[in-house]
Amino acid sequence: MLADLHCHECAVRDRSLCSSLAPDQLRRLNGISRRQRVARGTTWIWAGDEQLVCANVISGVMKLTASTADGREQIVGMIYPADFIGCPYPGEVPFGITAMTDAELCVFPRAPFQQMLEDHIMLERMLTQRTLSALEEARHRMLMLARRSAGEKVAAFLLDMADRMTPACRAGTPKPSGFALPLSRSEIADVLGLTIETVSRQFSKLKAEGLIELPGDRLVSILEPRRLQERADPA
Repeated sequence: MLADLHCHECAVRDRSLCSSLAPDQLRRLNGISRRQRVARGTTWIWAGDEQLVCANVISGVMKLTASTADGREQIVGMIYPADFIGCPYPGEVPFGITAMTDAELCVFPRAPFQQMLEDHIMLERMLTQRTLSALEEARHRMLMLARRSAGEKVAAFLLDMADRMTPACRAGTPKPSGFALPLSRSEIADVLGLTIETVSRQFSKLKAEGLIELPGDRLVSILEPRRLQERADPA
């Protein structure tokens, strides 16, 4: 079946929510799913919309955004391949979801997916675990913004990007150190609660100290990961 072929070739199959399903359960999920490509800069779903779909991210990077009282956009979270987005229960969408790069999603209608959760306890349990992990990540980010200096924030951000943006490797093989940032300097400043000037100064400082290279537009290579980790850890 074509749907089975899609799952077999899926780059995030072993890391996504679907990894908890037996073959017959996976075929059932395939029966309600569809692939969707989202172009860079396109909002997949708007805050305040009715929650009608949810999805696994197959490729690309997306952002969660909220609007402040004066109409400005605030990035409140990042979404990476293998992440689950949306809510399988009725209600309004709390945050907008916009593609920061070209992205591909495996999309499920909310109501049939909710029935899948009710029928398969392992799927529901894994979704709960991922939700709790996302909550812990949000709390960690709040702590980072409150306690870390500008230099510590930027170093920690680059290490997290290196982990998220480089492909998984076989056991014992180090990940490559180079990656392309999906965010502009302005967006990085928004995420970290800094000004764009401060972010640029910290990038230049890390480059001057030989911790990173900036070989091209948005390209970053981490030269000294251990020293960068030391820089990221609060003093």
